[in-house]
Amino acid sequence: MEAAGGAGGEAGCVGGRGGESPPPPPKTLVDWALEILDTADPDEKARLGDLAAAEWLRGAIPLPYDPARPPRPPPDRPARSDAVRLLPPSQMPKLGKGGSAQSRLALLHSLAHTESWAVDLSWDIVARFGARLRMPREFFDDFARVAQDEGRHFTVLSARLRELGSHYGALPAHDGLWDSATRTSHSLLARLAVEHCVHEARGLDVLPTTISRFRAGGDEQTAKLLEIIIYPEEITHCAAGVRWFRYLCLRSHNGDPTASSVPQDITQCSVLPRGGTSDINKVEEVEDGPEAKLAEPSNGHDKTVQQVEDELAQCKLVDIDDDAEAAVIRTFHSVVREYFRGPLKPPFNTEARKAAGFDPAWYEPLAVKEVERQAVE
Repeated sequence: MEAAGGAGGEAGCVGGRGGESPPPPPKTLVDWALEILDTADPDEKARLGDLAAAEWLRGAIPLPYDPARPPRPPPDRPARSDAVRLLPPSQMPKLGKGGSAQSRLALLHSLAHTESWAVDLSWDIVARFGARLRMPREFFDDFARVAQDEGRHFTVLSARLRELGSHYGALPAHDGLWDSATRTSHSLLARLAVEHCVHEARGLDVLPTTISRFRAGGDEQTAKLLEIIIYPEEITHCAAGVRWFRYLCLRSHNGDPTASSVPQDITQCSVLPRGGTSDINKVEEVEDGPEAKLAEPSNGHDKTVQQVEDELAQCKLVDIDDDAEAAVIRTFHSVVREYFRGPLKPPFNTEARKAAGFDPAWYEPLAVKEVERQAVE
């Protein structure tokens, strides 16, 4: 796929060149997702994603997909800018632990890179699976919000790099972030389990330590950005993975492969909450300088997790008996062992995982190698 796809996306939404009439904007959310995946520039990718999500959520995009025509398949690998030098994981320099300014810049660059790929990942799940599996409208709502969040995360991290005298692309970046997406491209169940449960949950495990490293290094600005904006929204992203993994398991069990709406016995709410502490508008200008500051969180990580957990409590399963939940968890174990290499790595952020709908029964058995588990049994 050529990087020119991104330029076409920009022309489609901003206007034509040389006096030509601009091509019509995408008609469905899946059309928008494909346009975003074909956009190479990371800033433009995030901008288009924010626009598409906002238009969808306010009802300006009428259809998630066109049922009268099969959608164009998404690219095997999204368009990416050549300005970011990608290296195999084995050749990536060590990030360090944030003890130096150089190490903190490397950590910040790595976070921005991860969020940029997360934008593609969120739109890919919409484009690849939404129409093919006739997913309900709530599925598109959730992942449009996730994609919008990920684009905002990239934007604020990229802006922070510039404030520190660097920029996204100044350092080499990990080229393995799309590998598991490729391995799960044929199965929504596998994609949800590995990308939106395992990887997203791993981010919850390590993010408090990352925040502490920036704070210990004297970069309170970045620490608060991660703590107030990114951390609570990442909990809801993991919750989306758990929610739709459950939904697919229960839909299959009920013998309804093309359900058009979320059954009331699966969830109590139509959309995931938008964690109130994560408002981007909490970034305010300092009166006496160009630096930005973030409003102080009341009680740090614990309050953030508790607030999101309280909001997500409205999305818990209802009228699902213990046997059905146990069957869902067994399916999760089976899918993760098939598509994720090796055991999960503790320690786990138990409270954040719980807020996302993850009880230890979901992930603790996966922290043991399969051969060790069979020996115990």
